[in-house]
Amino acid sequence: MSPTHPVVTEVTRRIATRSAVGRTAYLERLAAAATESTTRSGMGCSNLAHGFAGITGGDKAALRALRKPNIGIVSAYNDMLSAHQPMDEYPAWIKEAARGVGGIAQFAGGVPAMCDGITQGRDGMELSLFSRDVIAMSTGVALAHDMFDATLLLGVCDKIVPGMLIGALSFGHLPAILVPAGPMSSGLTNSEKSRVRQLYAEGKATREDLLEAEAASYHSPGTCTFYGTANSNQLVNEVMGLHLPGATFVPPGTPLRRALTEEAARRVIAISRGAEHTPLGHVVDERSIVNGVIALLATGGSTNLTMHLVAIASAAGIELSWDDFSDLSSVVPLLSRVYPNGSADINHFQAAGGVQFLVGTLLDAGLLHRDVHTVAGFGLDRYRTEPVLVDGELVWRDGPAESLDKSVLRGVDEPFAADGGLRMMSGNLGRAVIKVSAVAPENRIVEAPARVFTTQEGFAEAFQAGELDRDVVVVVRNQGPQANGMPELHKLTPPLGVLMDRGHKVAIVTDGRMSGASGKIPAAIQLTPEAAVGGPLGRVRDGDVVRLDAETGTLEVFVDANELADRPMVDFPADAQAWTGTGRELFAALRRAVGPADRGASVFGPVAASHFEGQWDRASR
Repeated sequence: MSPTHPVVTEVTRRIATRSAVGRTAYLERLAAAATESTTRSGMGCSNLAHGFAGITGGDKAALRALRKPNIGIVSAYNDMLSAHQPMDEYPAWIKEAARGVGGIAQFAGGVPAMCDGITQGRDGMELSLFSRDVIAMSTGVALAHDMFDATLLLGVCDKIVPGMLIGALSFGHLPAILVPAGPMSSGLTNSEKSRVRQLYAEGKATREDLLEAEAASYHSPGTCTFYGTANSNQLVNEVMGLHLPGATFVPPGTPLRRALTEEAARRVIAISRGAEHTPLGHVVDERSIVNGVIALLATGGSTNLTMHLVAIASAAGIELSWDDFSDLSSVVPLLSRVYPNGSADINHFQAAGGVQFLVGTLLDAGLLHRDVHTVAGFGLDRYRTEPVLVDGELVWRDGPAESLDKSVLRGVDEPFAADGGLRMMSGNLGRAVIKVSAVAPENRIVEAPARVFTTQEGFAEAFQAGELDRDVVVVVRNQGPQANGMPELHKLTPPLGVLMDRGHKVAIVTDGRMSGASGKIPAAIQLTPEAAVGGPLGRVRDGDVVRLDAETGTLEVFVDANELADRPMVDFPADAQAWTGTGRELFAALRRAVGPADRGASVFGPVAASHFEGQWDRASR
């Protein structure tokens, strides 16, 4: 057994040190909220009567008697999103399983769940990131009835799981388990889907060709199978000890998936009281947060998690920074190749050994904290085991000690790359994130004239007109949280892939997002300070030479500092009156209050609303 790596130890220590005041206050709040008996035992009779009025049968009598633990189910189920459609049957399964071990379960509330794949490139995408904090508040509303001794969080995708977890951490005195649905079966290969998208961008494929390819890729219930934010969320949550071991990538519609869902109900009741009592706020601590970051880095996961994990940590009183990601990335090797970092999908990753092999090799190398609380018990070694059904009974056995496909998953002793492929960039344009795990080494340094856009549509028009058929750094600004909600900009990727395939040096610099689907194009994203609050990206002009160097982590525009500072800001985003339609006007308060990307792009916490000195004042225009 190797000792914990010194960099992992040091990063964890400094996180704990800088978080001491906030974390202590958070834990004190949890202690004050905890109760010796069932939570609802302190309720007035009228309050309690409202809480069980809609229930019939034995559950009503049990709730009234104040003895049995009650699970609050919070679900993101809807039948439009493939990842959440399987959750339709979960509440009934959970209620029956809870009764079998002397508990009760109530459906506490639903949370919104939107799909970036559906809203991509459309106005609704500008609500996507804000939906995370709405989900957190919705989870808070569900649990605020104070009827529950534990909670099960049913959710999968980007924004949804982080939002549910942030909300549940406000009730961190309660045990909680996240319950996934699993990935859809493998369809059209990701490389073929990407090829058709590029052909369509060039006008060499029809819309029907494109729709056929997309429908063959996203074809059934379950999570999309590429390694985007949804699957990054799931993997990170398991390594943080928030899923049952091995639960993450079991497909929907299988006996094992149902067995794990039912076991989550039994397990959360077991940890709701007594010797195994395990509050959520004790599972999510400095060590588990670091474990989550390391899992993200080791697998080349979604850049969205550089915001979500910061926001999740903050909800537990912990201050996580982008510098922590960067320092950990320098010592955590890249161990998996899953699209867009390779040709395999998440089902291939699971078949090669999955989370169990990943945890094992990282633990053996001292790159994960072993001594952590998890929903399965104390110690991360439990997550080296995988669930199976033996004669219909759920049991756990040792996971694979060796990768079963080294083209997809490897051990620490033979990684795909020496570092995690996620790097922080800085320079006279600000700070940004870049994911290089899918970027070929020869494409990681780009120095070229800028072409500036404020919309994806403007970029598409320039591409179709042949104006970008050269070496170019595409700057897309006013895409940050305060500008328009920080939408993802995936419509840029196929045309830029075409330009790269033609032999041009190309890169993206933006204060918007690209998420886990960012691939072979070097993309400095989530740039902060964003242009809308006075960030220097708002002063870049067409033709300015920009250098993106992913090897050294530098991002700069070659303009004299005084000249750059004296340039007027241009292309301001739409004011509040113009930011309407598709429900956007309902989110205006969040847009005004949101904090910067490197602090989680959250509306919660002390950095929201006033995060930059001299930030752009819309009212002054």
